Amino acid sequence: MRVLVAEDDPGLRSVLERGLREHGYVVDAVADGEAALAHLRSYAYEVVVLDWRMPKITGIEVLDKMRSRGDRTPVLMLTARDATEDRVEGLNKGADDYLVKPFSFAELTARLSALQRRPALSLAPVLGCGDLTYDPTTRMAARGDDVLSLTAIEMGLLELLLRRSPAAVNRQTIAVQVWDDEADPVGSNTIDVHMGRLRSKLAECSAQIETVRGFGYRIVPR
Repeated sequence: MRVLVAEDDPGLRSVLERGLREHGYVVDAVADGEAALAHLRSYAYEVVVLDWRMPKITGIEVLDKMRSRGDRTPVLMLTARDATEDRVEGLNKGADDYLVKPFSFAELTARLSALQRRPALSLAPVLGCGDLTYDPTTRMAARGDDVLSLTAIEMGLLELLLRRSPAAVNRQTIAVQVWDDEADPVGSNTIDVHMGRLRSKLAECSAQIETVRGFGYRIVPR
């Protein structure tokens, strides 16, 4: 799933970007609040990680602008400000969670997973269709008790399809949510190739990926 990281410290930004990609996220990383707002206007994100202190526009100002226009994307605030009144201000502005620097990367990923599982976002802790299940936290797909061996791209495709099921997902959304550079898969057969490989791995499941001609794909019970 796609996540936006807005952090002005280049070292920390690089660590977050690399680590989240290793955990299967598609990551857009920016250095200031102005760039964060530009990305939020262009993409739909599952989660946003915002540093409080950033040049041009601060993280708290970005959050305020998001909420004022009705954007309810979950936001995890990063800050060195650990006073109670600061945390209260961030939460009152609409932050969903708050992490004080320095922090462990394991805690960051755990908090992001928790935000994705919140009922208000209609995100079930474990996604499923027929006898197929996928746990976004452990990144494990299974048919009953049999664990499926999927690549990172295939897991991204499966998670997106399961989250939207039974609705179909268009090709543009698939490209944006699963690939770092969405231009390549949209203009080629990349999506079809990866979807074909995923479909073959789900051949024994009571869930099937259907092609919606001229639009995209969906996953439904057989």
